[in-house]
Amino acid sequence: MKAAEDAVACLDVKAIQELKSLANPPPDCVVVTKACLILKGEKKNHGWPNAQKMMNNPKAFLESVQKYDGNNIADWILKDLDPIINHESFTFENMLKKSSAAANLCKWVINIVIYNSIYKKVKPLMESSEAAEKLANEKGAELAIVLEKVRVIVEKVDALKKMLEEAVAKKQAVEDDAGKLQLNLSLANRLVNGLADENVRWTANVKMFELEKLTMIGNALVSAAFVSYIGPFNSVFRQDLWKEQWIGDMTAKAIPFTEGVDPLNVLSTDAIQAVWKTEGLPADRVSLENASIVTACSRYPLLIDPQLQGIKWIKGKEGSEMMVITLSQDKWQKRVEHALSNGMVLMIESIGEHIDPLLDPLLSRQFVKKGKNFSVKIGSEDIEMMPNFKLFLQTKLINPHYKPETAA
Repeated sequence: MKAAEDAVACLDVKAIQELKSLANPPPDCVVVTKACLILKGEKKNHGWPNAQKMMNNPKAFLESVQKYDGNNIADWILKDLDPIINHESFTFENMLKKSSAAANLCKWVINIVIYNSIYKKVKPLMESSEAAEKLANEKGAELAIVLEKVRVIVEKVDALKKMLEEAVAKKQAVEDDAGKLQLNLSLANRLVNGLADENVRWTANVKMFELEKLTMIGNALVSAAFVSYIGPFNSVFRQDLWKEQWIGDMTAKAIPFTEGVDPLNVLSTDAIQAVWKTEGLPADRVSLENASIVTACSRYPLLIDPQLQGIKWIKGKEGSEMMVITLSQDKWQKRVEHALSNGMVLMIESIGEHIDPLLDPLLSRQFVKKGKNFSVKIGSEDIEMMPNFKLFLQTKLINPHYKPETAA
């Protein structure tokens, strides 16, 4: 319909007058006026004189075209127009070569017919839509009444639910109080019954603690010696040293110790050893002994670690924030100072048999207390050391030989 209106809007009185005044119009123009006559209800007389008569008053003709009722076109009109519209020459482009007025009338005829065919399909749908909308409005009004009734009922139900919840809460509070009282009574009975047996256990514990006060001397002695001296040796030598020589010497000197004492079990527990294993420590006895030495020693440990098992465990134990350096890299001294002043964990790996003398004050723990903190001289500077600083040294050499002062 918009396309038909646009076609009519392009027409004016002058264009109609020019078309009407043609004495011998092109055949295509006659076809266009014939289509217009049919649309206006003319069944037979479709000649050019009758067409001129139709356009006799151009203004009135244009108004009739503009106001044409495209919704209601008789079937016989559509039938008569069908061969005209479907003819290959009945196009706007073709008519434009003959007459602009004829071209726009041609476009109007085509689009008004197309509009009518669409309208006839849409009108039943529109009527069905209106009926459905009317029914929906009626049902909506009925639904509103029902919803109002439901709302009133829901309000009553909510009020009853609130009363029920309050009653249940009171009931639960009473039951909770009763449960607490029952628990207190049970605990009191257990305490009374337990205290009856505690006297026996406490008496046994006193005797055990009195014994441990004595055996602690030998246990601590063999464990301290284990940490201080036994690290560089293999499993066989270790066993012979502490199990035969040291224990035998303490027995000969009548130093009290726990029968069957094991330095590994004094320095660690099964739970601690399990944690070491999760951190990457191998499960063999020597590795567990080495770990107990590393965690118990006051000096900074040096790991003889050609298979890199020790450094793997240290990294698993200390985490990814541990600083790892080598003495061959540039500016390693600055990184040592940074680790000291920030309380970091420092690993110096791949050292040889010679350790830079700059590290001697640190390795021998020549700390100077200044106020609450300690400082150590690295090179020519005194570096303040944070309390949580840790240092580990590691070598890949299988059988290194260190100077006595380094070993000490």
